[in-house]
Amino acid sequence: MLKVVVLVSGGGTNLQAIIDAVADGTVTNTRLVGVISNNKGVKGLERAEKAGIPAVCISPKDYSDRAQFNDALLAGVDSFEPDLVVLAGFLVKIPEAMVARYSNRIINIHPSLIPSFCGVGYYGLKVHEKALERGVKLTGATVHFVNEGMDEGPIIAQKAVEVLQDDTAEILQRRVMEQAEWLLLPKAIDDIANDRICVEDGKVKFRV
Repeated sequence: MLKVVVLVSGGGTNLQAIIDAVADGTVTNTRLVGVISNNKGVKGLERAEKAGIPAVCISPKDYSDRAQFNDALLAGVDSFEPDLVVLAGFLVKIPEAMVARYSNRIINIHPSLIPSFCGVGYYGLKVHEKALERGVKLTGATVHFVNEGMDEGPIIAQKAVEVLQDDTAEILQRRVMEQAEWLLLPKAIDDIANDRICVEDGKVKFRV
């Protein structure tokens, strides 16, 4: 049974997609053991509590510097003893110590087709605003393992989403969530839980 801890920063829509997929059997061999948010009072924490999942807030505002927060975040993750850490709209750079400890055991969902519109400064609505500014006709989402770089880890899966002429950033964000993010992230967790994927030479390979 894969023990999963999910990290969120806000509304937790991707968290809800995971909760629902575990509940309806789309994701198998998986138990959600905890949710951590870096912000207090967010919807993501409410979603966890409603689903009966232990939820805590570890906020950088409660620590004197980033190093102390990083230590506390790692300790919080460790306390759940997870097999997999899932970043579901978590807008905090993962400490290097956590990346090292959970090598190839942290995954992230990003709202673009990496390597487009990713890296420092590309998060949340900003990704979709930049996509519309550039005039791309296709965008989408990517789920990937997390390494020391920003959105640079091995790619697990991607799904394209059409950009429509009258899209706003908010409308496009919602379509990418519905048509890509909420499908990709649960599927990736299920693949990991059932030992279908591995990382070799910096790339994700699917076991036959």
